[in-house]
Amino acid sequence: MLPSVHAFVVFLVVVDPLGLTAIYLALTEGSGAAYRRRMATRGVLLAGVILVLFALGGPWLLHALGITLPAFRIAGGLLLFLLAIDMVFARHSGLRSPTGGETDEARARADISVFPLAFPLIAGPGALTSVLLLADTDAGHPWAFAAALGLLILVLVLCYVLLRTADAVMRTLGLTGVNVVDRLFGVLLAALAVQYVVDGVTALRLFAG
Repeated sequence: MLPSVHAFVVFLVVVDPLGLTAIYLALTEGSGAAYRRRMATRGVLLAGVILVLFALGGPWLLHALGITLPAFRIAGGLLLFLLAIDMVFARHSGLRSPTGGETDEARARADISVFPLAFPLIAGPGALTSVLLLADTDAGHPWAFAAALGLLILVLVLCYVLLRTADAVMRTLGLTGVNVVDRLFGVLLAALAVQYVVDGVTALRLFAG
């Protein structure tokens, strides 16, 4: 798989714009169009800032903590595999979406753009992990790094479009249709997660040898 295609698939799967749409509708139920538009705009912009900053500062953070990239690949792969399980079984464990208590708290908020929309729904653990892994891999290749950031922004734009058209999307697909797509994404993410772990273990063996 070409690096650019790989980066786009990873971002699309871990951010999961379609699955995000159903949660967004539940959080903004009964709200006006202006409020929904404002929350979608702020949420996507804040998530974009978080992810870009993490991409730029993440490799430095790993180095400062003494964490090697192979070790982080293994840990990130395991985390993404747990996320994939949630997607395949269409459950809400708090890893890719708020827990029940967090959802109730969010509905009582006047502004959901920061929590839970920007974090953890868009810039969640899976997205942050994927951004850091791809950023560190492309650290010595400025054009590849820039391309990865461009694809990340493209996925965020897709998120915004789906959030703005959430009612139409849900009328077309329904919750069952969204869950079917999520399950397909979950299987793909599970395979990517296993590959991250395999790559990390292989790199550690080469380093040890």
